[in-house]
Amino acid sequence: MNDFTFWWQHLPSQMNPVIFSVGSIAIRWYGTMYIVAFGIVYLLSRYRIATEKLPFDKTFPGDALTWAMGGVLIGGRVGYILFYGFDWFLQDPIGTLIPIRFGSGTCAFSGINGMSFHGGLIGVAIAMWIFARKQKVDFLRTVDLFIPALPLGYTFGRLGNFINGELYGRVTTSAIGMYFPDAPTVELRHPSQLYEAFFEGIVLFVILWSIRKKAPWPGFLSGLYLIGYGTVRFFIEFFREPDAQLGFVFLNFSMGQVLCFIMIAVGVGIMAWSKARAAKAEVVGGGKK
Repeated sequence: MNDFTFWWQHLPSQMNPVIFSVGSIAIRWYGTMYIVAFGIVYLLSRYRIATEKLPFDKTFPGDALTWAMGGVLIGGRVGYILFYGFDWFLQDPIGTLIPIRFGSGTCAFSGINGMSFHGGLIGVAIAMWIFARKQKVDFLRTVDLFIPALPLGYTFGRLGNFINGELYGRVTTSAIGMYFPDAPTVELRHPSQLYEAFFEGIVLFVILWSIRKKAPWPGFLSGLYLIGYGTVRFFIEFFREPDAQLGFVFLNFSMGQVLCFIMIAVGVGIMAWSKARAAKAEVVGGGKK
């Protein structure tokens, strides 16, 4: 048992975020996890269309997720700058937005450091809204198609964070804690990335996937996802180390918790609005005044 505890607590220092390298190009686990996440959402959405007789053709998920990829990358980066790194942006606007470092007549790829889940979510929502308008399909039905599979894909994103040794938790005396090499102190910390992968990912996926066929109106699954994710993430943030450059932004709440509170409120709003919208459509469709 002691051997397992030692292995568990020192696991982060044994993981290599790089899968393999080809010359100066490194293939990293984090980027690969994004590909896996989109692949899972794509396959499960195709499965839903094939088995649940949803009003979408087989090419629809691929086209929609192409827009979603752009939305999550742009929204995630811009969201991180606005929510977590605005001071850095003011100091170096070009360097913050463009992952290229210039100097001594040369330029080199510096990498993209920092992505915000909430920013990515906003980016995806905007991309899906534009896509739905272009395709002349209902926005809420489009989002609801992907929502049940989204948490399972998200699970792999958090595993990528764990392998990177980033977004670690607060200091703990519990044996479940781990030593993260990039943490500011050599102390056991909650593996909050794994908490998020399990509760925001697997548990939320099981709930949404199990009720996907029982959704009473378009927008129900989307609203429930926002409420569910926001609630779970809000409580897990108590175990996650606040961003060093921000700390606690409101009372004893982190920026993530503030954004999750807003997320929950938006989810409740979508639930109420979409229910009223569906009821109105039913009345009009039934020929009633």
